[in-house]
Amino acid sequence: MNKIHYSPDVDALLIELNNNPIAYAEEEGKTILHYSEDDQLVLIEILDFGCSLSEDARQELAKSISSSESIKI
Repeated sequence: MNKIHYSPDVDALLIELNNNPIAYAEEEGKTILHYSEDDQLVLIEILDFGCSLSEDARQELAKSISSSESIKI
């Protein structure tokens, strides 16, 4: 199951690729890649996500968050 979730309290975008348990993570700048025991990518975490958006995009994101906690893709 793929889900996208924005966490405004820490300004992070989380992209969940599957439900495997996370065994370890690697940080690449403002991106943290979380992997399972068998090296499958489980979760992508993008830090300071809101800083990369225009004011209009931030407002649109805030509206979508209030209507849904997670977006399934």
